[in-house]
Amino acid sequence: MGAIAAGIAMFGAAVGGGIGDGIVISKTLEGMVRQPELSGQLRTTMFIGVGLVEAMPIISFVVALMIMNK
Repeated sequence: MGAIAAGIAMFGAAVGGGIGDGIVISKTLEGMVRQPELSGQLRTTMFIGVGLVEAMPIISFVVALMIMNK
């Protein structure tokens, strides 16, 4: 049962991370098209946002490992 729970947790985190990355990147590109002079600042902010979004699957992986080892 622990392996199934860990798999479901990782699936949800992977899907959530993919959707989150897509939204962050699309909105950044949209902002760059509207205001090209801010592209450097938007890109920096995007990388910070992507890093924060990607933290969720990493934390979920650790939790999944903890569930499997229980």
